[in-house]
Amino acid sequence: MDPLIFSILVMLAVVLLFMLPSAAVAVYAERRVSAFIQNRYGPNRVGPLGLFQPFADVIKLFFKEDIIPDKANRALYILAPMIPVATAIVTVAVIPFSEFVYITDLNIGVLFLLAVASLSVYGVTLAGWASNSKYSLLGGLRSAAQMISYELPMGVALASVILFAGSLSVVDIVGSQETWWNVFRNPIACIIFIVAAFAEANRTPFDLVEAEQELVGGFHTEYSSMKFGTFFLAEYMHVVIASMLITTFFFGGYHLPFAGYWLPEMGVIAKSVLDISVFLAKTTFWAFVFIWIRWTLPRFKFNQLMRIGWSRLLPLGIINFIVIAIILYYLG
Repeated sequence: MDPLIFSILVMLAVVLLFMLPSAAVAVYAERRVSAFIQNRYGPNRVGPLGLFQPFADVIKLFFKEDIIPDKANRALYILAPMIPVATAIVTVAVIPFSEFVYITDLNIGVLFLLAVASLSVYGVTLAGWASNSKYSLLGGLRSAAQMISYELPMGVALASVILFAGSLSVVDIVGSQETWWNVFRNPIACIIFIVAAFAEANRTPFDLVEAEQELVGGFHTEYSSMKFGTFFLAEYMHVVIASMLITTFFFGGYHLPFAGYWLPEMGVIAKSVLDISVFLAKTTFWAFVFIWIRWTLPRFKFNQLMRIGWSRLLPLGIINFIVIAIILYYLG
């Protein structure tokens, strides 16, 4: 079989069997965890323990009236919700789930991830502009400013990770963490990356893009039916993707702690099952952290959000990169 066709088929399988169900699971987990934190009941009516609630939400959105504002730019209005979902799906292509399980190993995988991540801002910005609503426009402008601001600290944090691996390949970066995870070797970059990931995913305390008290609903104020549902899906897919990236770059990916010291040799199938289980467990933990933070911390003001990105994280990331480069140069 042609390698390109095989990669496409694997990508479709990952999307249908993992990404879309993971978004539904994240929605359910968000409700159950938030209910637990606030000492109240979560969804418990639709199916056992409310497990069918996400599917009921999809059915409800599917049958709602699809309204397009008269003054909206129709083509861009329809296109905008598709972009965040597409970028989330494409990101999975370079993330290794195991030593033997990944779609492709690009030698510029990190640059690919940063490029794809930068595209998601277009969907939100176009949604705000094409709706022809002042609240949506403000939400779109806030999104552009926020996501561009936090892409820079994220890129600098990843640059210091590349120094340790000596490669731009995501597979090589995970392989370099078999003995020592980057969270131990590079804790400052880990903190910067996690904060930037929250901002890129528009999650609390960085959810000013859709601040209800100020912007009604932000960039998706004028969206309804499955177009709104697509934005809803994209948000939770980005939470899962961000959790996967944190796991991949700083918490060893599919490696167990200090695996190079104690883990015995295993067969391909057994090793793949173990690796995938470890990777999914770490991803699940970080998805839980995203939900936990949402119901714990208050929202930043916009000037605070900008100050953290430009005056704190970016200079700290640059200093950290320089120090690590000097240390590795003299140790190498």
